[in-house]
Amino acid sequence: MRVPILRGRILSGVLTAALAATGLMATAGAESAHAATCDTATDVALNKPATASSVQGNNYLPAKAVDGDTGTRWSSQASDPQWLQVDLGPGTAVCQVVINWQTSYAKSFQLQLSDDGSTWNPIYSTTANTGGVQTINAAGTGRYLRMYATQRNNGYGDSIKELVVHSSSGGGGGGGGSCQTPPPVAQDLGPNVVVFDPSMSSATIQSRLDAIFAQTETDQFGDYRYAVMFKAGTYHDINVNTGFYTSVMGLGRNPDDVTINGDVTVDAGWLKGNATQNFWRSIENLAITPSHTADRWAVAQGAPMRRVDIHGDLNLAPSGYGWASGGYIADSRVDGSINPYSQQQWYTRDSQIGGWGNGVWNMVFSGVKGAPATSFPKPPYTTLPTTPVVRDKPYLYLNGDSYNVFVPSLRTNASGTTWAGGSTPGTSVPLTQFYVARPADSAATLNNALACGLNLLFTPGVYHLSQTLNVTRPDTVVLGIGYPTLIPDNGIGAMNVADVDGVKLAGLLFDAGPVNSPNLLQVGPAGATTSHAADPTTVQDVFFRVGGAGPGKVTTALVVNNANTIIDDIWAWRADHGSGVGWTVNPSDTGLIVNGADVSAYGLFVEHFEKYEVLWNGQGGRTVFFQNEMPYDPPSQSAWRSDAGGYAAYKVADSVTSHEAWGLGSYCLFTADPSIVADRGFEAPDNPNVKFHDIFTISLGKGSIAHVIDNTGGSTGTTVSPVPIVSYP
Repeated sequence: MRVPILRGRILSGVLTAALAATGLMATAGAESAHAATCDTATDVALNKPATASSVQGNNYLPAKAVDGDTGTRWSSQASDPQWLQVDLGPGTAVCQVVINWQTSYAKSFQLQLSDDGSTWNPIYSTTANTGGVQTINAAGTGRYLRMYATQRNNGYGDSIKELVVHSSSGGGGGGGGSCQTPPPVAQDLGPNVVVFDPSMSSATIQSRLDAIFAQTETDQFGDYRYAVMFKAGTYHDINVNTGFYTSVMGLGRNPDDVTINGDVTVDAGWLKGNATQNFWRSIENLAITPSHTADRWAVAQGAPMRRVDIHGDLNLAPSGYGWASGGYIADSRVDGSINPYSQQQWYTRDSQIGGWGNGVWNMVFSGVKGAPATSFPKPPYTTLPTTPVVRDKPYLYLNGDSYNVFVPSLRTNASGTTWAGGSTPGTSVPLTQFYVARPADSAATLNNALACGLNLLFTPGVYHLSQTLNVTRPDTVVLGIGYPTLIPDNGIGAMNVADVDGVKLAGLLFDAGPVNSPNLLQVGPAGATTSHAADPTTVQDVFFRVGGAGPGKVTTALVVNNANTIIDDIWAWRADHGSGVGWTVNPSDTGLIVNGADVSAYGLFVEHFEKYEVLWNGQGGRTVFFQNEMPYDPPSQSAWRSDAGGYAAYKVADSVTSHEAWGLGSYCLFTADPSIVADRGFEAPDNPNVKFHDIFTISLGKGSIAHVIDNTGGSTGTTVSPVPIVSYP
């Protein structure tokens, strides 16, 4: 029987006998008790974060089932089982659910509740659903409500126009727990997000770009932050000079929706041709037809290129071919050749290239069509045909006039771009499911937004945190644009992630505060053992800084406890220049500690920490590409470590029985005491299942490293020449 509904309110009575006949209701006594306490005037699912097992297409997203519009719907793929899930907020007491089915409905399904998104308790079940509008009186308390369908009524997918949830009075009502009044969502993106439209003149666009670059070109440790965004269309005769803390972004669904006939440039004129300090900038999701056959992206660490389509060549060195050191490309296509010239090391993942020009010390590729074959150490190429398991970074785009965040799907044995065969597969999340953070927001405000079930979009700026940000909901997206910088005050950790599925962290810069923190980011609690193989957490373009902008102190920059976490381009940097720099001024033990099992790392840049740079305690880990410099500033051999010759850059714990790594390099430059000799660059247990491929150590002229790994490999001496090991053991 069809019961007309308005969002949040039943317009006509429920025919109890008819519903009971199909198994949809409890007894009449229960109905009376329910009517006395159930708030049927309020829909606690309205515009709450919704996810699903699958979607028929971008017009049938999970959010369409909780948007208050019966003219839209969620539809799944045509297979069983399928599910639709909504985050109601902690401790929500559900008393009634109204489902408005499209003509393709689930004949058999359950309604389930969960506190954590992984353990589900059924509150209703039927094998005889006849579709239409169902009003189901079913009670229980939980944060997540899921419709879990096991049999469709026809050959199409399951489809729901609206899912309405009512709550008992005093039972949480979509808040509960630590959620106070849900904050407003879909705010504007603030003054440091600059959006260009193809209808604007090239002169107007160039003038604004030049003004931004004038502020950011040399502002290595300043407070300027910008996201420069281009709406879909074609732009002519512009040059996007890209300075510090600037994200250049296309707002199309796919890279070629935005085409720049011109350049997006990073050069090193500000540092007299030295590109080794061109940090903290990015480009993503657009196409470039270079004005002079080749685009220039002369960067170092913390400066990723993602989802870019270059119709020509790409140069990775500055004008004049001065020094350059380190970088990262993913999910991109370069029709011509990539020419690194003076770049010392580089990692390219899941892309397509027309050719690769040369190599200095360490060029690593995984899943790159057109990459050179493995030939380490001469030329120094390490090439994996695929990337084992990865999910590409979420990105902001415009769907019509509405901002959305697109979350790409998980890939296994990936090769080439996600968009080679059309649009990138994945899920689109409307900005209405995000709290848009501004620098003036308090940590309490941000935590309340998370507790209320919202994702976070950090806009450009510097954020001081008086309390740790706690990400507890599965599949939460925390995305930054324009290098938002999170600084923990008073010795707290900046962010903790619970032992849950599918959290996505991307585009953030964590900056240590003046009071020592235990860590800046902790993914999972200590001792976490739950498998997240089907929906891992991802940490992408997330950077950590200790000192440089001022004194900073942290014991460990990043701690990963959750199993199956994917680390995809991080740079953890204990500063060697700037302000607040010195052995006792910006102390930090370790850049990365991995305790979780089956963690994957693609693109690890970790530098200058005072003990182990990377300490890997978890079983089954893998690393593809590692770039490291040991600390410059140990005052003496004994001050660094009294019981041994310093600390290895990358240590696999003695208890680990399975680990594999490709393309790793560690450098030394002991400027405070050039007589220091590090015992080794890498340490690992003697086990045939702990394997290293294509690794090396090198001295940059001051101090030396005695062995490459354990007691294998000769000394670097003080000559600038790598000592390679092709395979170990």
